[in-house]
Amino acid sequence: MRFLILLVAVSGCWGADGYRERSASVVRQYAGPADLQTASYGTIAAKLALGQDLEWCSRRLEEILAAGPTGDMFWMFPVTAIAYRDQGQLTPSARAALKKAWKTYMPYRGDTENHWLLYYTCLYLMSQLWPDAEWYTGKTSAENMAEAKTWIDGWVKLTTTRGQGEYDCTHYIGVYLLPMSYLTAWAKDADLQKKATMMLDYLIADYAVENLGGIYVGAHARTDDKMVVEKWEGVAGDFGWMLFGLGPRPAAIGHYTLYYGLAANYEPPAILQKIATDRSQPYTHYEKKRTRNRWRFADELHGPVYKTTYVRKEYAVGSDQGGVLQPIQQHSWDVTWAVPDPRGVQNTMFALNPHSSLRELQTYFVFGPDFGVEAVVRSKKTYDSPDKLLGGSPYERIYQDKDALIALYDVPEGARFPHVNGFFSKDLREVVEDASGWIFAKGGEALLALRPLRAYEWRDIAGGGRRLFSPHRKNGVILQVAAAAEFASYGEFQRAIRALPLEFGFEPGPWVKFRNLRGAEMRFTYGVEPVDRSKWPLFGGPFLEADVDSEQLVMKYGGMRRVLDFKKLTVSEALR
Repeated sequence: MRFLILLVAVSGCWGADGYRERSASVVRQYAGPADLQTASYGTIAAKLALGQDLEWCSRRLEEILAAGPTGDMFWMFPVTAIAYRDQGQLTPSARAALKKAWKTYMPYRGDTENHWLLYYTCLYLMSQLWPDAEWYTGKTSAENMAEAKTWIDGWVKLTTTRGQGEYDCTHYIGVYLLPMSYLTAWAKDADLQKKATMMLDYLIADYAVENLGGIYVGAHARTDDKMVVEKWEGVAGDFGWMLFGLGPRPAAIGHYTLYYGLAANYEPPAILQKIATDRSQPYTHYEKKRTRNRWRFADELHGPVYKTTYVRKEYAVGSDQGGVLQPIQQHSWDVTWAVPDPRGVQNTMFALNPHSSLRELQTYFVFGPDFGVEAVVRSKKTYDSPDKLLGGSPYERIYQDKDALIALYDVPEGARFPHVNGFFSKDLREVVEDASGWIFAKGGEALLALRPLRAYEWRDIAGGGRRLFSPHRKNGVILQVAAAAEFASYGEFQRAIRALPLEFGFEPGPWVKFRNLRGAEMRFTYGVEPVDRSKWPLFGGPFLEADVDSEQLVMKYGGMRRVLDFKKLTVSEALR
């Protein structure tokens, strides 16, 4: 077989249709707010990019800075964009006020992967811009840049060898794409600029293969209380639309997309457009990630995260292996079905043990024990609620085979919330509680069957939908999904599910033996690994391939190949 190998510029020669105009439209939107009196950094940066109202930009920037900077690294990235979009338009007075702020305000570096990446990217770029400035760090510009580059280089290597720690986040995807877009546009160091551009390919590929119409599917290190049930309503949906034209244009586009677009030096290659949009054939995709830093109760800083995602045009089923892999906002498994218009739609089903404990928090945070839970609940208000629909549990284990999934729970005595919550959307249709124990429902063109293993009751959810409440410590659920087109009728689907061989028990721990619709026999016992994960890839499937420790990613679509090699800092493309 012969291939034509082409070494190309890192931004790629195969562009994504319409991206430039969508990105520019976001900048125009932010440049024209209804009220200039309250407009903030985003409007200033957008107007600078368009060369509009420059006198107002300088005046407003000084007003905001005079009130005192706040927000730490979330202050750093807006003003970095302003500084780089200023090509002589700002007045000397406004520029001096901005420079003074970087000397007198000390941003907190934060305690998460996204915080540090934002912090060091902005510190690097501002120190590059002002080589002789005085800094809040007490260091020189050169020293700031050296420290920042060391951390960024280390993060890239860790991500391309062992996976991200804050992986596949519905919201924080923007906080990873944004700093890489800044470095791609504004870093003068050729190697760092190229590495950042390659990381944009890498991060966007990670999203492209696990989206359904712009919705980020599968297991997430972090999501939030709204996006866990209303899947499109978030930053990932904004980027799906802007990068690939997926889904409707958001009415209120988040500022992460604005600042990403202000750098505007990167356009997704067409192979990513194909991967992000082609759902003509079902596929299973595998990923290996890592936990967030574990400061206590673990022998290794990072533990492995094993993800499985099955995607087809009608729906996606995704999961991790269970356990607490991230604190507070982990989402371990669900099914998401496609809908023509996702705005306001709860197109998902899942279950969880609503775990809350100081041990979980102390594993991943360094604060003391006295007020740990109280401090978290100030901002993550549902964390300590028995009704919550978000979070991982040390008492949950998950096994997935294509579009069938088993989740088992073995909650010890004394645990605060020893029950299972199941989310049943307001948008489900024709829900049937069958005498066999299966619950059937329709979601879009997906047919859903959920089998709780123990007795349950229904509780209403404010705003619509119902919560399945099952108050048993040894418990489990089985999920089987199929496309409506596979069956002549809803009744035929139900008959097929009822005919599937199923055995289960709870002693000494929960166990299930189930033959799924695809003919695979799933044997799963709580505490026993259902599959050999020793060779699990960093990425594996029809579109992406990467081995652990390889520092390489191969993107595939038809006869197209795009290879990122972070050891050699090269990008190659091939046409079969």
